[in-house]
Amino acid sequence: MAVRYHSGTAAVDEERPYDRAVSTVVDELARVRLFSGLNQRQLKRLARHVKEREFRPGVEVVAEGTMSGVGFFIVAEGEGSVSVEGREVARIGPGDHFGELALISEDVRTATVTAVTRLRCHVIQFWDFRRFAKENPDVSWKLLQHLAGLLTGERDRRAKAALLEG
Repeated sequence: MAVRYHSGTAAVDEERPYDRAVSTVVDELARVRLFSGLNQRQLKRLARHVKEREFRPGVEVVAEGTMSGVGFFIVAEGEGSVSVEGREVARIGPGDHFGELALISEDVRTATVTAVTRLRCHVIQFWDFRRFAKENPDVSWKLLQHLAGLLTGERDRRAKAALLEG
């Protein structure tokens, strides 16, 4: 976002770092499926609650079975490994997110996420997200749809595992 102001007698166009940072966060939030139905005003409001965190390769961002934080994470840059019971089940990258269960249950983490490369994430604390979701019911609905998909996927995974064991 360019800001136009007057300096002396000449008008100057300058992109200020704080304006650029907010627009970047808004752009990255807009690419997340969970937030795809939000308008620019809603995205900007949500972006005000975002904190940026960086993790070095090998660092556990969240640990399965622990109360490791109360945040929802959106990957902005880098790659992470998702593992359950010590086995890698997925790789995540820009636009992917994790910690959505923590937004609702305030329970222990169901997976470990470890930075594979330098990992830059946007983090939203659950109390900020809850307030935002109450003000924007379409986000709550998308979160419910996403969680239903997770439950269905887990049910299917367990059924396949049972068939393989039997």
